[in-house]
Amino acid sequence: MTTSRADQVTHTARAHSFNAVAAQYADHRPTYPPALFDAIEELTGRPLAGSRVADVGAGTGTATARLLERGAHVVAVEPGEGMAAEFRRRLPGTPLVRGDGNALPLAAHSADLIAYAQSWHWTDPVRSVPEALRVLRPGGALALWWNTSAHDVPWIAEASVRAGRHLGRDFSREKNDIGAAAADPSGRLDFTRRTVRWSRRIPVDAHLANIGSHSFFLVQSPDSTAAFLAEERRHVLEVFPDGIVEETYDVVLLLASRPPAA
Repeated sequence: MTTSRADQVTHTARAHSFNAVAAQYADHRPTYPPALFDAIEELTGRPLAGSRVADVGAGTGTATARLLERGAHVVAVEPGEGMAAEFRRRLPGTPLVRGDGNALPLAAHSADLIAYAQSWHWTDPVRSVPEALRVLRPGGALALWWNTSAHDVPWIAEASVRAGRHLGRDFSREKNDIGAAAADPSGRLDFTRRTVRWSRRIPVDAHLANIGSHSFFLVQSPDSTAAFLAEERRHVLEVFPDGIVEETYDVVLLLASRPPAA
């Protein structure tokens, strides 16, 4: 499947869109549940405590903070200036280098784990897979994960349809597309997939700010996004009249160990 020039331009614009809203992103995007990191430890067969971890596409440090809490030694890699500045503000003293997954600014065989939280889809697997294999030590692992909306929850499914209709996308299908074939078209990595469900309760304003921090909305005109969010507020308050929204997520985890001969 070929990618048009217009698609490439849109993809690039979306990738850079977060830098202007880094604080909003950090304040309102969901975190990750302890069970996700339990699954990583189970699949890798080693504790995160004491592990050398590269958090690539670290953004404002949401995943980095959780990895540090588990005792990992983390170096963050982030390409965006605005996101990196917010990371440094929130996690001062945590090592951060500017770069991306297509050309990791890290030494060979220097990481026990390379983590991509919400960020692998911004890379080109033709380049990022060999880079991950270069940086991972023998026996190390690559972990990719995404917080995805739980579409079996009726109100979330309806909200996803509304957002998809507004943006011209099918988010339910895109969630189902998360898998080994898309993550590594070369087939060099043998991914194991796990799904972890969790939820959080937040005010409706925070829920709407979370929606507005997604790249699909950030590249739209402010008036278009504002109109959508105003209408979405009405729908959400019909379900949660007290203004406290329960967001339910499925964290999709793909984890692969470095092949011995890689």
